[in-house]
Amino acid sequence: MEKVKKIVVLRLGGSLIVPNEIDFEFLEKFKSAIEKLKARHKFVVVCGGGSIARKYIKALKEKGLSQKIQSMAGIAVTRLNARFMTYFFGRDANQGIPHDMGQVEGLLRKHDVVFCGALRYAPQETSDGTAAKLANFFRADFINLTAVPGLYTKNPAEHKDARFIPEISWKEFYKRAVKIKYKPGQHFILDQHAARIIMKRKIKTYIIGKELKNFENVLKGKRFKGTLIDK
Repeated sequence: MEKVKKIVVLRLGGSLIVPNEIDFEFLEKFKSAIEKLKARHKFVVVCGGGSIARKYIKALKEKGLSQKIQSMAGIAVTRLNARFMTYFFGRDANQGIPHDMGQVEGLLRKHDVVFCGALRYAPQETSDGTAAKLANFFRADFINLTAVPGLYTKNPAEHKDARFIPEISWKEFYKRAVKIKYKPGQHFILDQHAARIIMKRKIKTYIIGKELKNFENVLKGKRFKGTLIDK
């Protein structure tokens, strides 16, 4: 009997795909890690929009357009990044990018790796919220692969006294997230909607940086550098 593979929902930050230019070196390592790990896992990879999405959003905000229009522009960039990642992995481009959970589920039956961006528009939600919803839908662990190695008490790029937080409860993380006022393209480590979902649905969540050994260690149950959101 064929062994059932564990589903993992992975959010791949747009800042890791396109920090300024395409990060070819990182993406090659990411692809190698996924190819190695898919022997025992299936991956839903939700791509973020990163700085490119924020540039479009900023321009539309300055034009005076609504948050919904700003968000739709951000969603389009996440889907473009997802389409690029399918090409990068050598997938069949004619399948397109899924726009709802049913399409993700259908593709996951046929493939070990499915890329998507944000799914259908929802108010005050980024691709973080999409990933949290998918983790709940598949009853999967949620890994947020981002530009920083985990959660800090403050933004470490701006504050030298920022302290690293290796573990935090769902409730305490949610309290931190909701202190920040939502805006399309926001840059907090997980959006408020995602924080609410993982708390309500008790989804084990990992925040790790671009050092892919930590990603592998999480899936293998080994020690890792990052932040665990749990209990």
